[in-house]
Amino acid sequence: MGYTLQYGQVYPYLGYLAEGAMLSFGLAAIGFLAGWIIGLVCAAVTVYGHGPIRWMVRAYVIFFLNTPILVQIFFLYFALPEVGIVLSSFQAVTLGLALNAGAYLTEIQRAGFTSMRREEMEAAITMGFSRAQTIRYVVLPHIVKVLYPPLSNQYILVTMTTSIAAIFGIEELTGRAYNINSITFRSLEIFSITAVYYVVLTFFASTILYAIGRYFFRIKAKAF
Repeated sequence: MGYTLQYGQVYPYLGYLAEGAMLSFGLAAIGFLAGWIIGLVCAAVTVYGHGPIRWMVRAYVIFFLNTPILVQIFFLYFALPEVGIVLSSFQAVTLGLALNAGAYLTEIQRAGFTSMRREEMEAAITMGFSRAQTIRYVVLPHIVKVLYPPLSNQYILVTMTTSIAAIFGIEELTGRAYNINSITFRSLEIFSITAVYYVVLTFFASTILYAIGRYFFRIKAKAF
């Protein structure tokens, strides 16, 4: 029995899918930005910290690098209410994305800290920079320039991972594709179009990353 493609049944939902794609973009942006800040702080602690706080950071990184993100979000959404912390689906997914990305970005940015040339650090000390000022004005620009490709790749991975939000009832791109499929039962058409939306979303994110790297940090990077 042959299958006849009928994209006409899906076209009325293209706007609905586009709205879901923008929600996916927002989830990725929030999750990555929060994860980048977490990773920057944890990387600094890993390199410069001592004692229990350093071991706490290592435990956090090991846990989130070696457990599935779905299990992590399940824990946030289902387990935390047992101790009185209730998160909405959006809050649990966003926090899960941030914590998961933060663990990976800790390792990525730690490499940036350790790749600093000794002369640069000595110059900062000579100029009387505090450790916070050294990170802000010396280490951070260095990290962004040297680690731009892996940071960009991590952002794209976070964008793809937002599809997991559909499991928790969030109507991002994949969630809306599920909804349309339950109405039309045109799975091939719906999910092929959804895949195209993800490609466009990735290109859109790559263009923004290119603009940021090019015009704010003078990084010679390509959009695609």
